Amino acid sequence: MKWFGGKQSSDYEESSGGGGRGMLFGGGILGLIGAAIYMFTGIDPGQILNQSGNSDQIVTQPGASDSRDKQFARVIFEGTTIVWDSLFNAMGEQYQHPVLHVFTDEVNAEGCGYASAATGPFYCPANGRVYLDLSFFKELSNKFGAPGEAASAYVIAHEVGHHVQNLMGTSAKMDAARNRISETEYNKLSVKLELQADFYAGVWAHYQALNRHNNIVIERADIDSALNAANQIGDDRLQQQYQGRVSPDSFTHGSSAQRMYWFKKGFDTGDMRKGDTFETED
Repeated sequence: MKWFGGKQSSDYEESSGGGGRGMLFGGGILGLIGAAIYMFTGIDPGQILNQSGNSDQIVTQPGASDSRDKQFARVIFEGTTIVWDSLFNAMGEQYQHPVLHVFTDEVNAEGCGYASAATGPFYCPANGRVYLDLSFFKELSNKFGAPGEAASAYVIAHEVGHHVQNLMGTSAKMDAARNRISETEYNKLSVKLELQADFYAGVWAHYQALNRHNNIVIERADIDSALNAANQIGDDRLQQQYQGRVSPDSFTHGSSAQRMYWFKKGFDTGDMRKGDTFETED
């Protein structure tokens, strides 16, 4: 994957410090590593969301000596903004830019609660921010068997996909449904929400590969790398690995086959109308 020379997003902030406690799961959207913790403990993320804590968090601006991972994240994030700006404009809508918030160890995601790096990347719909501890890139490669920058770009694009859902009212519908249906039924809807974010990640990759926005070059091998990441972090694969059995009723993001299917469908079609995962059978 080629990205050097691309513009780094200005919709960006970073923080250091912390001291918060509790785990945040993206306002109902489980982080990838958080999903594994959920499978270990069986704890409902809603029970530990928005726990209070003290914070000495300091928000700073990026410097000239930014690491390669930080530069990469900002370039990819800018690439997603260019694509979604164009797609929303084609629909006669304005794309409200999300903000990429890079943190170290833990963060106070205002409106969603406290999170540690173990939560994995997540999106907070309350403040329109994608939160990322850059150490996750190594975890993705070393722990989950999904190496390569294209795999990391897929994860960033997935979280941006949640922002698209937020702007289109899908997240609000999910919140409204939370108190009307059973936990089992809500989990099924949550999986569909995650699969749609995978689809939107594929849509981004479609137009990125076609137009090479922001000097980001995506080739066939990069799509294969992203598909491998989708396969490696499927719920069935993670459950089998960490608990020795597969429990479909506790899926949070979908099976490996589902995640690969929806990302590839987004990439193959580039058509947002083809991504209504809520209309598909379980």
